[in-house]
Amino acid sequence: QVQLVESGGGLVQAGGSLRLSCSASGRTFSTYTMGWFRQAPGKEREFVAAISWSGGSTVCADSVKGRFTMSRDNVKKTVHLQMNSLKPEDTAVYYCAASVRLMSTSSLGYDYWGQGTQVTVSS
Repeated sequence: QVQLVESGGGLVQAGGSLRLSCSASGRTFSTYTMGWFRQAPGKEREFVAAISWSGGSTVCADSVKGRFTMSRDNVKKTVHLQMNSLKPEDTAVYYCAASVRLMSTSSLGYDYWGQGTQVTVSS
């Protein structure tokens, strides 16, 4: 089992950058694939990015490809989401998630979730 806590959200102007962090508890963190999802008001939760347990493979949603980068540090038990060139449509609550399975773009593929951190991008 792993517990996840997101941080780093805030208010930023369009075109700016934010770096989200997810801190994990549990000794088995390095065995989990990790993902980021986001959910805007009135919208379904959508996939943002995922990373393998080794950090050697990543995948990003088309909507953020080229702007967002995911990374992980298994020693510090953290994952990050570097968000550049932010757009108002990126505004959402961002959630960190962990899976005991292979990387997935579906929320159903993840077993554990953080509480979320708010990202607001002004125009």
